[in-house]
Amino acid sequence: MKTILIVEDDRQISRIIELQLHHAGFNTLKAYDGLEAQQVFYAHSEEIDLVLLDVMLPIKDGFTVLAAIRKKEPTQPIIFLTAKDATEDVVRGLNNGANDYIKKPFDFEELLARINANIRKKIDFSKEDSLTYEDLTMDLTDFTVRRSDLEIHLSRTEFDLLYYLMLNHHLVQTREQILNHVWGYDYDGNENIIDVYIKYLRDKIDKPFERKLIQTVRGRGYVIK
Repeated sequence: MKTILIVEDDRQISRIIELQLHHAGFNTLKAYDGLEAQQVFYAHSEEIDLVLLDVMLPIKDGFTVLAAIRKKEPTQPIIFLTAKDATEDVVRGLNNGANDYIKKPFDFEELLARINANIRKKIDFSKEDSLTYEDLTMDLTDFTVRRSDLEIHLSRTEFDLLYYLMLNHHLVQTREQILNHVWGYDYDGNENIIDVYIKYLRDKIDKPFERKLIQTVRGRGYVIK
């Protein structure tokens, strides 16, 4: 049975989420402020499968907690809970390593779909420490990327996308394959998100170099070769 850490300072909302997750077959742990969230996570990190993390928390905010969790468990799936109009929080959270977000008030079926998708797509990095293709190297222990002597900073989604393409280098990946493996089978947003993140990667991975690694195969998809 999977375990979800709920970090939410509104006790009524936290209790509602807890009851719904129990009904869906999950175990839960709870924290009501940022300091307690870190303490609970450090004590139970091996059993926690996903963190639901509110942005606005007492003592330490969600961004501080996010950084602390990422430092201890770089692969831990984290979904940000944000206010309806908090676009700036969403962007900041995703850029700092959150896997996904959902805006309040939310439908529980959507939250459940996002939880399941993020747990499924959690990548098991334990089998190898790094991936290398030509002069591009991904360190899977500390989540760093280098090309030649240049260290490249990627968001979590950019890292996951690059990992998937590197893992399948020389094999063309269709848009459907990329969407399913990086964003999850339950993702129902616009598939143009792939083009957006491919552009992000190209700007960081290819733009500074003459040799371009990320290739578009027209009518089929993308490949690193």
